[in-house]
Amino acid sequence: MAKHEFGIIDSIEKNRWYSEYEPVKYNCVSVSDDLIEELITKYIEELMAIKTYFQVTTQPGTGLDYCGVTLIPPESLKQFRGVIIKANSHYQSQELKLLIENISNAINNNKYLIHFGI
Repeated sequence: MAKHEFGIIDSIEKNRWYSEYEPVKYNCVSVSDDLIEELITKYIEELMAIKTYFQVTTQPGTGLDYCGVTLIPPESLKQFRGVIIKANSHYQSQELKLLIENISNAINNNKYLIHFGI
């Protein structure tokens, strides 16, 4: 089953391309692709309102890069966590609970979250 991985970047490097798949390096939590697909379908407008970057901080985007690497900056994490909390109230998923914890840790430490799409 395909998975999406979410981890915390300890120290963001401003012009570095985060294009290598390194879930262990960022202590990622996994969320099944089926769950992410449902989340995107149901919460597309809210997700697309979240400011992110695609692979490098010089490429602004919105939402998640489904098949690539997304960098979610500290200023967007509360908004992202809100969407995940709302989704988890519907799905009651252990995967989403772990993701909420990971996002909360990133918020508390003012860190970027990295998302590896499928």
